Amino acid sequence: MDLTAQYRRLKPELDAAMQRVLDRGQFVLGPEGEHLERELAAYCGTRDAVAVASGTDALILTLRGCGIGAGDEVVTPCFSFFATAEAIVTVGATPRFVDIDPRTYAIDVGQIEAALSPRTKAVLPVHLFGHPCDLEPLARLADRRGLALIEDCAQAVGARYQGRRVGAWGRAGCLSFYPTKNLGAYGDGGMVVTNDPALAQQLRLLRTHGSRGGYHHTAIGTNSRLDELQAAILRVKLPHVDDWNQARRRHAETYRRLIEQAGLDGELSPPHEQPGCEHVFHAYVIRSRQRERLREGLRKQGIGVQVYYPSTIPQQPALQHLSPAPRSYPMAEQAAAEVLALPMYPELTEELIRQIVGHLVDLLKPSARVRA
Repeated sequence: MDLTAQYRRLKPELDAAMQRVLDRGQFVLGPEGEHLERELAAYCGTRDAVAVASGTDALILTLRGCGIGAGDEVVTPCFSFFATAEAIVTVGATPRFVDIDPRTYAIDVGQIEAALSPRTKAVLPVHLFGHPCDLEPLARLADRRGLALIEDCAQAVGARYQGRRVGAWGRAGCLSFYPTKNLGAYGDGGMVVTNDPALAQQLRLLRTHGSRGGYHHTAIGTNSRLDELQAAILRVKLPHVDDWNQARRRHAETYRRLIEQAGLDGELSPPHEQPGCEHVFHAYVIRSRQRERLREGLRKQGIGVQVYYPSTIPQQPALQHLSPAPRSYPMAEQAAAEVLALPMYPELTEELIRQIVGHLVDLLKPSARVRA
């Protein structure tokens, strides 16, 4: 993706916002962060938002704020970025993995009940690649079993489920502002959105070493604060997120149409969008049994592609001690062997998409050609 294209478009506003912070001389926990918290809460449809230093910290501090720690279990999908499970382990809890829905890559809600135990305190689903997981039955299950529902929205800022934005369905939603995200800063950053004022208050305590000021510390916290420069940058970008997400959706439709016209839909599978869901395509992930051939062929043409992700989380060496008896997650394992992310960002052009699909045709079906 081209991160400079967005900057060039918004350069005057971004430069002015950064200069405003430099002129003010307040760089941590200042007015930019406070305004951003209010604006993100309004955008997501929640009462509160608490800015932190990264999406990973958003997960860790939310788990801690919900009282989850040693001896507790958290149910989460086995296919995601490592940070989802890492956060659970970091607070001393144990992840209990569940396989995925092969169409959306989200947690298979129908398998969650079997993974619950008396030690289960929370469910941590992931809206992977920008597609919401099946939130309504998940929220009902969490409510019925007295579990905290914590949404990992790192890849899905702005996505909707049944007309309501992700992050507002559970006790908290955790956002990431890593530069490549749909709403990206120029460094690390994160946010927790919530309708629980007590949790918001606890998060503000934890992000500042357990202190509300005056060198008086009532909890063991950490240093996890979004700096004012990043907050100012994000405030400039936030009003554009919906337009950028719509551009991503248009690009996804162009990919789908050209893949279908070229007769490649039998050779690879484009992303799926469930009814009632609004996918924001943080990543445009296709599936193919010839994934490695496609990856190498596209790279030789100078096209940036990536595998998200080449293994399930339980297969990671750092977590082997958690599962002495290996379990199988057939849907996730098959996805890990087949997924391939193609270029996707708002400023992508139809001409570039046509070139990419043309190379896919050459690799999979040389006799076919993309039609207008």
